[in-house]
Amino acid sequence: MVFKGIIIRIPFLWVEGMALFPFVLLKTRFPNRILLNHEWIHLRQQLETGFVLFYAWYLTEYLIRLLRYGNHARAYRNISFEREAFANESTADYLRARPFWAFLRYI
Repeated sequence: MVFKGIIIRIPFLWVEGMALFPFVLLKTRFPNRILLNHEWIHLRQQLETGFVLFYAWYLTEYLIRLLRYGNHARAYRNISFEREAFANESTADYLRARPFWAFLRYI
Protein backbone atom coordinates (compact mmCIF):
# COMPACT_ATOMS: atom_id res chain seq x y z
CA MET A 1 0.00 0.00 0.00
CA VAL A 2 1.25 3.48 -0.88
CA PHE A 3 1.06 6.15 1.82
CA LYS A 4 -0.64 9.21 0.35
CA GLY A 5 -0.55 11.54 3.33
CA ILE A 6 -3.18 13.86 4.68
CA ILE A 7 -4.25 16.33 2.02
CA ILE A 8 -4.84 19.90 3.18
CA ARG A 9 -6.00 22.71 0.91
CA ILE A 10 -4.32 26.08 1.50
CA PRO A 11 -5.60 28.63 -1.08
CA PHE A 12 -2.87 31.19 -0.34
CA LEU A 13 0.02 28.70 -0.78
CA TRP A 14 2.76 30.25 -2.97
CA VAL A 15 3.28 26.99 -4.92
CA GLU A 16 0.80 24.49 -6.38
CA GLY A 17 1.75 21.74 -3.94
CA MET A 18 4.15 20.88 -1.15
CA ALA A 19 4.86 17.73 0.85
CA LEU A 20 5.56 18.19 4.56
CA PHE A 21 5.30 14.72 6.03
CA PRO A 22 2.63 13.54 6.76
CA PHE A 23 0.80 16.31 4.89
CA VAL A 24 0.37 17.21 1.24
CA LEU A 25 -0.46 20.92 1.06
CA LEU A 26 -2.32 21.95 -2.09
CA LYS A 27 -3.30 25.34 -3.45
CA THR A 28 -6.17 24.02 -5.57
CA ARG A 29 -9.29 22.21 -4.49
CA PHE A 30 -9.14 19.79 -7.42
CA PRO A 31 -5.50 18.82 -8.08
CA ASN A 32 -4.60 16.70 -11.07
CA ARG A 33 -3.08 13.25 -10.69
CA ILE A 34 0.36 14.40 -11.86
CA LEU A 35 0.63 16.98 -9.07
CA LEU A 36 -0.51 14.43 -6.50
CA ASN A 37 1.96 11.81 -7.75
CA HIS A 38 4.76 14.38 -7.59
CA GLU A 39 3.97 15.20 -3.96
CA TRP A 40 3.49 11.53 -3.03
CA ILE A 41 6.98 10.81 -4.36
CA HIS A 42 8.28 13.50 -1.99
CA LEU A 43 6.42 11.89 0.92
CA ARG A 44 8.18 8.60 0.17
CA GLN A 45 11.53 10.38 0.01
CA GLN A 46 10.83 11.98 3.38
CA LEU A 47 9.85 8.63 4.90
CA GLU A 48 13.06 7.03 3.66
CA THR A 49 15.50 9.74 4.67
CA GLY A 50 13.68 11.10 7.68
CA PHE A 51 12.17 14.56 7.74
CA VAL A 52 15.21 16.42 9.09
CA LEU A 53 17.73 14.75 6.77
CA PHE A 54 15.42 15.28 3.78
CA TYR A 55 15.18 19.03 4.29
CA ALA A 56 18.85 19.45 5.23
CA TRP A 57 19.85 17.56 2.08
CA TYR A 58 17.25 19.42 -0.03
CA LEU A 59 18.45 22.85 1.14
CA THR A 60 22.14 21.96 0.79
CA GLU A 61 21.63 20.61 -2.71
CA TYR A 62 19.55 23.66 -3.66
CA LEU A 63 22.28 26.05 -2.49
CA ILE A 64 24.96 24.13 -4.37
CA ARG A 65 22.84 24.15 -7.54
CA LEU A 66 22.07 27.85 -7.07
CA LEU A 67 25.78 28.63 -6.91
CA ARG A 68 26.36 26.48 -9.97
CA TYR A 69 23.52 27.82 -12.14
CA GLY A 70 22.93 31.27 -10.65
CA ASN A 71 19.21 30.80 -11.24
CA HIS A 72 16.47 29.73 -8.81
CA ALA A 73 14.37 27.80 -11.37
CA ARG A 74 17.33 25.78 -12.69
CA ALA A 75 18.63 25.13 -9.17
CA TYR A 76 15.21 23.90 -8.01
CA ARG A 77 14.64 21.66 -11.06
CA ASN A 78 18.06 20.05 -10.59
CA ILE A 79 17.71 19.00 -6.94
CA SER A 80 17.85 15.19 -6.98
CA PHE A 81 14.55 14.86 -5.10
CA GLU A 82 12.83 17.11 -7.65
CA ARG A 83 14.46 15.41 -10.61
CA GLU A 84 13.10 12.05 -9.46
CA ALA A 85 9.63 13.47 -8.80
CA PHE A 86 9.42 15.30 -12.15
CA ALA A 87 10.76 12.29 -14.08
CA ASN A 88 8.17 9.93 -12.59
CA GLU A 89 5.12 12.06 -11.74
CA SER A 90 3.24 10.84 -14.84
CA THR A 91 3.71 7.16 -13.98
CA ALA A 92 0.68 6.24 -11.88
CA ASP A 93 2.18 3.10 -10.29
CA TYR A 94 5.75 4.40 -9.87
CA LEU A 95 5.71 4.23 -6.06
CA ARG A 96 4.70 0.56 -6.07
CA ALA A 97 7.94 -0.49 -7.79
CA ARG A 98 10.23 2.36 -6.72
CA PRO A 99 13.57 1.18 -5.31
CA PHE A 100 14.72 2.37 -1.90
CA TRP A 101 16.48 5.78 -2.05
CA ALA A 102 15.81 5.98 -5.81
CA PHE A 103 16.54 9.72 -5.77
CA LEU A 104 20.27 8.88 -5.59
CA ARG A 105 20.12 8.00 -9.29
CA TYR A 106 19.31 11.66 -10.02
CA ILE A 107 22.27 13.33 -8.29
